[in-house]
Amino acid sequence: MFRKPAVSTIANGSSFQGQSIGRLPSLDSKEPAQEEKVVLKKKVTFLRGVSIIIGTIIGAGIFISPKGILKNTGSVGMSLILWTVCGILSLFGALCYAELGTCIKKSGGHYTYILEAFGPLPAFVRVWVELLIIRPAATAVISLAFGRYILEPFFIQCEIPDLAIKLITAVGITVVMVLNSMSVSWSARIQIFLTFCKLAAILIIIVPGVMQLIKGETQHFKDAFAGNDASVMGLPLAFYSGMYAYSGWFYLNFVTEEVENPEKNIPLAICVSMVIVTVGYVLTNVAYFTTIGPEELLNSKAVAVTFAERLMGNFSLAVPIFVALSCFGSMNGGIFAVSRMFYVASREGHLPEILSMIHVRKHTPLPAVIVLHPLTIIMLFTGDLYSLLNFLSFARWLFIGLVVIGLIYLRYKRPDMPRPFKVPLFIPALFSFTCLFMVALSLYSDPVNTGIGFAITLTGVPAYYLFIIWDKKPRWFRRLLDRVTETLQIILEVVPTEDGLKS
Repeated sequence: MFRKPAVSTIANGSSFQGQSIGRLPSLDSKEPAQEEKVVLKKKVTFLRGVSIIIGTIIGAGIFISPKGILKNTGSVGMSLILWTVCGILSLFGALCYAELGTCIKKSGGHYTYILEAFGPLPAFVRVWVELLIIRPAATAVISLAFGRYILEPFFIQCEIPDLAIKLITAVGITVVMVLNSMSVSWSARIQIFLTFCKLAAILIIIVPGVMQLIKGETQHFKDAFAGNDASVMGLPLAFYSGMYAYSGWFYLNFVTEEVENPEKNIPLAICVSMVIVTVGYVLTNVAYFTTIGPEELLNSKAVAVTFAERLMGNFSLAVPIFVALSCFGSMNGGIFAVSRMFYVASREGHLPEILSMIHVRKHTPLPAVIVLHPLTIIMLFTGDLYSLLNFLSFARWLFIGLVVIGLIYLRYKRPDMPRPFKVPLFIPALFSFTCLFMVALSLYSDPVNTGIGFAITLTGVPAYYLFIIWDKKPRWFRRLLDRVTETLQIILEVVPTEDGLKS
């Protein structure tokens, strides 16, 4: 199932092992795979790249995280400062990834960059923890928000049952998986549509907020820093909530091989997206505080809905629908991007071979998409939203910090590497230091969730030696796995990709 790679494929992105190369084990010569190359095509344009980034960033975070940030910062003024700081830090991180995406033109994001800079062991640990913790937890978090908001108009006068939220959430997760399995083009088109829905939801909040400011509704901004003092224990959790709301700026790097003209489109899409999102987020939070006081915001289970009910009357029923569509778009963009990490990791021999195969007609990485479904459903029914948020943040930001350290390392290790886009050195230095500093503080402020995340991350080390390095597995075991792989190929109609990319 796992196979030890003979050589690194970062240079050419095409090294596969197995007996059935380019065809299904039981299909004849008339199969479509022989008529057209089975590859991931370059279908991500600049607009689609922007929609992936904005569409993934603007999910539930701006509608859920204001409560977490305000609670842990202690005042309106400090919470707005933190929103601004998190936006600037996210922009710094995005610029670092723009440089990496233009000099290492391979899909896979975090995994690929760690593999290039530090070798196979830390890269395997990264994809291991992504598969076990980060992606299932992140999808569960955003999906739970989708489930709550989509049901909000039907439970106006009463509490929404938790079981109903989780059941509708499971349906939403399944729909996203099916969509990404069926068509890259349709997934991208729907992502563009949902991105406009997200921006519409943000504008529905910002415009009335600006009108409130014009009317002089500024009482909540007086003595903006009065309240509870921010504590050393609270700031890391507030930072996590803010960075979670901005997370998604790195997803375009997961699909680099499918981006048209990546040297131009990746940096441009990242910069345009981050400016739009940062300005939108800060203005949205200002709008909240023109109408909702700090105590009321902390007591609200759906901040955006509370805001809309106060100002829009019956039209407020449309707000949860827009928010639910926003969450669905974030789910779609995340699954679309991260499935490519599993695809590349399998291509490198770090995950089961079946995950590097593509559907013969639809040209989608079908196995890499659906592998997330059972893990996400399990995560959905085994934790509450805020615990999942803090649980996944440790591992996510630890490895993002490591990736940016890798950028600095590659500057000295490979100074002659072509870098069409290059950031000043202080940006990766500041961003990586901030990530690792906040991860260290989280060990002190939230030791239980952080400790669990750290322990599961460490399981990747023995797993690497067991599954990748140890090549003397019993013959019967290898034959069994080969048979399972061939059977799954026939059922799913997938084959290994052919060398090269079709432009």
